[in-house]
Amino acid sequence: MALLFIAISLMLMVMAALTGWKAVGVAPSEGAESAIEAIGLLAIAVVSLQISQTIAEEEVIRDAHISAPTRVRRYLSRFMVVVVVALSIEGLVGIFKALHEEPELLPHAASVLVASGILLAGWGVFIRFNKEAELLEPEAMEEAKSEDKKLAKSG
Repeated sequence: MALLFIAISLMLMVMAALTGWKAVGVAPSEGAESAIEAIGLLAIAVVSLQISQTIAEEEVIRDAHISAPTRVRRYLSRFMVVVVVALSIEGLVGIFKALHEEPELLPHAASVLVASGILLAGWGVFIRFNKEAELLEPEAMEEAKSEDKKLAKSG
């Protein structure tokens, strides 16, 4: 699965490069739109790479079983950072496009940013509640920290 995410990420990078190249030598408004679209594609490519890294580290290298509160928080936090950043960039790209092309779509683009804010707030609440559960299992946190040290030495 991690390899599929990497392959998709590479395809998105190629598409972003081609889209960005179209921005060269055209009218500024068209060029800016192509450049912003390339940024959005690159952001999604980064998300795909981050997801592949998370899958490889948690499932292959560590052979972790996501059950302890510490594992759940760490796994979801890595994933949520990527998702919130990608949604925020996509929302900004959508707003820019809506402002210049179809202003009637501005509420739709803004709703993506609102959704990413709600997602970020929900993630914060999850971390707050999960932190309390971690206090009940301090050995799980120590095990995760020792695995981080092993992973850092091997990487």
